Amino acid sequence: MPAEDAATTRMVRREIVRRHIDDTALQVNAMHGVVYLRGQIKPLLGQECDLKAEMLIIHRILRSRPGVREVVLEVEFPKERKL
Repeated sequence: MPAEDAATTRMVRREIVRRHIDDTALQVNAMHGVVYLRGQIKPLLGQECDLKAEMLIIHRILRSRPGVREVVLEVEFPKERKL
């Protein structure tokens, strides 16, 4: 993995950690300026958040970063539980 891709991947992870998202089942890869987020996300334990809104914020932040040409989101959200 080129150094630029590794640095971009670390930057993406830092941005995700700043949100209320459990990303343990999320793969983050960067290749030639394209960031790929694949897998499942869920709120951190004890936190409530709008995961779709959080992903839109992350997408917008990442697109504004130098060196990021595109962000590909292939993210699954947990199914809502009915009471």
